[in-house]
Amino acid sequence: MNRPQYISQMPPPPPPSTGQMMSPNVAIQGPPLSNHQMPPQPISNSMRPPPPPGNSMMPPRQYPPQHQVRMGHPMAGGGQYPSSPNRPPMVSLPQSGPPQPSQSPMHSGGKRSAAQAMVNPGMKQMSGGGGIVPPNTVAPGSNASMHGPIAKKKKKISDKILPQKVRDLVPESQAYMDLIAFERKLDFTIMRKRMDIQEALKKPIKQKRKLRIFVTNTFYPGKNDPEGNEEPIVPSWELRVEGRLLDDKPDSSSSSKALQKRKFSTFFKSLVIELDKELYGPDNHLVEWHRSVNTAETDGFQVKRPGDRNVRCTILFMLDYQPMQYKLDPRLSRLLGIYANTRPVIIQAFWQYVKKNRLQDTHEREYINCDQYLEQIFNAKRIKFAEFPSRLNHFLQPPDPIIINHQIVIEGHLDSLKKVSCYDIEVEVDDPLKSQMQNFLLSIASQQEILALEQKNHETVDSINHHKTSREFYLGFASDPQQFIHKWLISQVRDLKVMTDQSGNPEEERLSDFFYQPWTQEAVCRYFYSKVQQRRIELEQALGIRN
Repeated sequence: MNRPQYISQMPPPPPPSTGQMMSPNVAIQGPPLSNHQMPPQPISNSMRPPPPPGNSMMPPRQYPPQHQVRMGHPMAGGGQYPSSPNRPPMVSLPQSGPPQPSQSPMHSGGKRSAAQAMVNPGMKQMSGGGGIVPPNTVAPGSNASMHGPIAKKKKKISDKILPQKVRDLVPESQAYMDLIAFERKLDFTIMRKRMDIQEALKKPIKQKRKLRIFVTNTFYPGKNDPEGNEEPIVPSWELRVEGRLLDDKPDSSSSSKALQKRKFSTFFKSLVIELDKELYGPDNHLVEWHRSVNTAETDGFQVKRPGDRNVRCTILFMLDYQPMQYKLDPRLSRLLGIYANTRPVIIQAFWQYVKKNRLQDTHEREYINCDQYLEQIFNAKRIKFAEFPSRLNHFLQPPDPIIINHQIVIEGHLDSLKKVSCYDIEVEVDDPLKSQMQNFLLSIASQQEILALEQKNHETVDSINHHKTSREFYLGFASDPQQFIHKWLISQVRDLKVMTDQSGNPEEERLSDFFYQPWTQEAVCRYFYSKVQQRRIELEQALGIRN
């Protein structure tokens, strides 16, 4: 069988149009190998053998990009078939001229082909592939990739750690690693403190303060005009109830001063002033104030009545407890040692009493065996602990109001009289530290600064890793160029097969008989047919025959 002869060289075709195959690079023959040269590398097959021709009239089909003829094949226009298996190796070189838009799979992923990569030997190993990219390009996961349209990858603490090779190369980097270890301890401490603050804010944080109540009564004597020119003025008195928080500490902070500016009515749920019923009758002897949703807060209360006699009055204050407090039944109060408190505190005190006296049933742990005191209170020998909150409702009462008995002195004073009486009571107010803890949890200014510094730190470490990879590349090439290029070409072939989704058989492709199979003839015909069709379309477009 006579082998067909092929043109030894082909001129580079014009840039292909969109949807056309890219023209192959020109393959040339190199000089014979010597002992010091690199042995020929296996060339992976990028063509899939077409089905055997069953009909010679079937029009040839155009192969997709992954079926293009690999550079270095004789059918690619790179020369004649060699006469012996010991032929010179085929080296792929890039075309001269400006780069053309590639449709081949090796360019579809943004990576260079093996022929283009050989022009720029400065490459670095890619993570996860074994491929090599130029060290001056941005590696995946570097700081430049975070500014693109791709979403930012969440950094981890391990991304800030320098590799061991960098630490061995730069001894001063140990100080940086010590800072990383200290930062971990600091972050752990801050996180634990934040969790403690969050748990503390779930509970009411109160402190007891003294509220001084000022009860002021003023007498206004009447006037009688004997001539009758003016209307007579009836004698009257005025009662004012005001108050403010006392400052126990002289160097109080601004938060405590804010508490002192609270309105007087905010401390109470209701206020009742009861006057002498004999003097003002059953319908006018009570003055009441009760808090509602639309109540406007005030700094004091004022009562004005006519009269020129001493008046006994009783002032009742019902404190506004937050959360609500209850007064316990006297028997349960003596048993638990609590007079009035919130429901959670009462339930906790009851549980402490049960544990102290070992009243929990040893077999059925949800039951409590009542002692003689609890049996008298609950009228049962054993109860479930889950039933105690509902049973507790029968022993809770509203807390007692604060009662102040005051005497409005008027008799014996013909002129205006003003008398002030002071009474101190204990109230519960929010701890000033509560607002500080809330501000600490809600503050984001420091967090933004920390995130900016973290981002800068990650970028610096990425840059160090980038330079380390470049250094290892050039150092490996300088120490053993032959072995380095050998490993590098093997890596490129492996990456190329991964990108073209072809496994291939390196041992079979290494032999020249692989390229003498019958399918090569049809592949050559189809390749030249596609090139003729491409040139025809370009010529028709140039002559205006086809739009």
